[in-house]
Amino acid sequence: MRLVVQRVTEAAVHIGGVCAGRTGRGLMILIGIEEADTEEDALWLAKKAADMRIFSDEEGKMNLSVKDIGGGALVVSQFTLHASTKKGNRPSFIRAARPNHAVPLYERFKEELAALLEGRVESGEFGADMQISLVNDGPVTIFMDSRNRE
Repeated sequence: MRLVVQRVTEAAVHIGGVCAGRTGRGLMILIGIEEADTEEDALWLAKKAADMRIFSDEEGKMNLSVKDIGGGALVVSQFTLHASTKKGNRPSFIRAARPNHAVPLYERFKEELAALLEGRVESGEFGADMQISLVNDGPVTIFMDSRNRE
């Protein structure tokens, strides 16, 4: 399971011109799920994202988590995080999980993150054509992969 986590001052996702989810100061999280992923990956990454200290303290040091600042998160599924670009110019998405495997893990990740952030989690719609707008604060962008825990 892969995440792209961005520290934002605001982020929103629109589907068909309608706002499906938004957050103020907090995290914009893109999540890619592959066939080998399990619930353990979802739980580990949710905790890691909630506890990651990427917000500035009173001294300007990245020492606070999204939980510490009372921030929220916007979570959007993105199968393209598992693109393989080894051959040719057209990416392959063969490692991306099919919906019957990915949707329950996507939902479980959101559920766990919402529990950790006291409900301050909104999301897009799995598999939908979405438009995302955000203001990346810093900029701070972190890539996380549950296969790289050590």
